[in-house]
Amino acid sequence: MRRVTGTSLQGLRCMASVEHTDSQGLSGGDGVRRRDFINIAAVSFAGVGAVAVVIPLVDQMNPSADVLALASTEVDISSIQPGQAIKTTFRSQPLFVRHLTEKEIAEADKVDASGLRDPQTLEERTVDGKKNWLVTMGVCTHLGCVPLGAGEGENKGEFGGYFCPCHGSHYDTAARIRKGPAPKNLEVPKFSFTSDTAILVG
Repeated sequence: MRRVTGTSLQGLRCMASVEHTDSQGLSGGDGVRRRDFINIAAVSFAGVGAVAVVIPLVDQMNPSADVLALASTEVDISSIQPGQAIKTTFRSQPLFVRHLTEKEIAEADKVDASGLRDPQTLEERTVDGKKNWLVTMGVCTHLGCVPLGAGEGENKGEFGGYFCPCHGSHYDTAARIRKGPAPKNLEVPKFSFTSDTAILVG
């Protein structure tokens, strides 16, 4: 029969205590890992839910097809002869498209742009290689009236371009302000040639 001494009993108690402590530590670790998993899963599901809500809201803020169509306008210029202009619309505002003659181009080029109220050359207001085509908004930069000069027989003002009948602003053949209260030249919108007979504005 084996005798257990006091020293041996004390050692056994220590081992039991260590085993109990390790068991508690492992159990606590498993609990922490389970809680971490639950927290991560909850956050992940919340994130997915937030995305599911946000995407439809963002999609609703995108412009509709009809709005995108209004953002640009294609203009057929095949029938506009040199010296003629047409009046159309772009984003619900009047748009002037003018086919300049060689004489009108020369008149615009001989002006010292540095001395103008709103200094710009004809080249700066037209597309490279298409200097004979001038595209501007048909809105006077003074108070927003529609200038004359795009229609057949209309008053083109003292400088052969456009004339605003509201307060007497005169624009030259490059649609630059030359006389009257308007502070700026007629605005040139962004445009490009899609072919030799059509332009895309916007």
